[in-house]
Amino acid sequence: MVSSRLSLFVLGLFFMQQPVVRVGEWLVTPSVNQISRKGRQLTLEPRLIDLLVFFARHPGEVLSRDELIDNVWTRNVVTSHVVTQSVSELRKSLKDGDDGSLEYIATVPKRGYKLTVPVIWCTEEGEEPTPVISAETQTVGFDAPLTSPQPDAAAPDGTAVAKPEKRKRLSTFIVWGLFLLALASCVALVALSTLQSRPPVTKTRLLLNPRDVDIHLLSGNTCNNWSSQHSYAIGLGSLITTSLNTFSTFMVHDKTNYNINEPSSSGKTLTIEFVNQRHYRAQQCFMSVKVVDNADGSTMMDKRYFVTSDNQLSIQNDLLSSLSEALKQPWPARMQEMLKQYQPSQSIALTHFYQAHQLLMNGDVDSLGKASSLLADVNKQSPDFTYAWAEKALVDVLRHSQQPLDDKQLADLYSEITRVGNMPGIKDMAIFYQIKTVDMLGKGKVDEAYSAINSGIDLEMSWMNYVLLGKVYEMKGQNREAADAYLTAFNLRPGENTFYWIENAVFQTSVTRVVPYLDNFLASE
Repeated sequence: MVSSRLSLFVLGLFFMQQPVVRVGEWLVTPSVNQISRKGRQLTLEPRLIDLLVFFARHPGEVLSRDELIDNVWTRNVVTSHVVTQSVSELRKSLKDGDDGSLEYIATVPKRGYKLTVPVIWCTEEGEEPTPVISAETQTVGFDAPLTSPQPDAAAPDGTAVAKPEKRKRLSTFIVWGLFLLALASCVALVALSTLQSRPPVTKTRLLLNPRDVDIHLLSGNTCNNWSSQHSYAIGLGSLITTSLNTFSTFMVHDKTNYNINEPSSSGKTLTIEFVNQRHYRAQQCFMSVKVVDNADGSTMMDKRYFVTSDNQLSIQNDLLSSLSEALKQPWPARMQEMLKQYQPSQSIALTHFYQAHQLLMNGDVDSLGKASSLLADVNKQSPDFTYAWAEKALVDVLRHSQQPLDDKQLADLYSEITRVGNMPGIKDMAIFYQIKTVDMLGKGKVDEAYSAINSGIDLEMSWMNYVLLGKVYEMKGQNREAADAYLTAFNLRPGENTFYWIENAVFQTSVTRVVPYLDNFLASE
């Protein structure tokens, strides 16, 4: 009796859930964000489940990135790179470390993606194949008899009527029997997937993307001036990342704050390293900047610089010029205008600016306070350094969001913001809209903040812009969209700094609730 009731309860739960679908070898259960096969069960990020279900509803169809964005992401601000990354993650999950597994999602050059495996939906009528399956499998129906026997001419009229009625009852019995069998199969598969498990098989075969670049920073703490040199390298990495992501077709991942050795699908790697070696009877450090093509291991660029307090500006200019040549990527006029904002009159001002910028990336109150003091000195050293004035305003408005300023400090802050807003060319810079976004969020003006950060994203593709976009979406109650923005930010600049910003900038975010995928990713490290 108890067993019978339990079975009815399980069946009831089954019908309350979203439709279950079999995609190739995998049984997909959208209601719990799980896929399972052969006793192996995986929990996927909800967006990946949505993507897989959308593919399942259009098997064999070529779906463009725009179609996927419109139907899966359903928001205006999302890059095609997010789609590419999601498809790549989904492929990886479906392969599950098995090279012999089917190729589920094929790339159709210049058109999009398509699902290449059979799809079967588990409905109340049993398992229903989608209309794209071959005609051979569609010719056999449950209700149709295999032959069409003619009534016996010698039988009485009553018998001739009874036989069709009997066949009808038999057909109904068969349909219900097959339906219950199909239902039991679906329930059994779900149950088995929770009882059995197999260890994943680690594979390192990756398809390299020639337009993706990773930036790494190797430790050089044996150098005498490592602290300032470290800040300078972090600043260069940030400038290169933002410039290429905004003004080129390259996708750059700034991993200067991410010291995890893992396989990467990026086709190129830019490495910054400080090397301590003997030079004319003295120990001297030089900065080595190297670009390697990961497809064949060839060196595309190899530059060495002795960094001093008065040559950092010229090194920055030479490095960007050399990088443009190595990547065969001319800098557009708009980027050159942007780079002028990083051209203070004194090289020492650039040194202090990058030290402050590293503190800003840390994001905590103490670091922001130190950054504000450093930037105040930079503004005295180079009053024409527009970007430094704007960065100080951003630092101070962030300080106010975490630790409210007193009346005098607040008045000084808004005087500072007004001054920055009147500077020539400032409204063509993303940092102006970052300041406005943080300020509007603090005042509860979410719509104004949304408009401001979208203006900033139009001008610059940076991790900070997408963190702030996530904060705006949270205030709008759109956690799915917030998660997309946070994951994009972490993809652009993975590491502890970005995670701290996601969790603590402007207001505290529950990563477990809003970005569980990121939380699980970090927990697995």
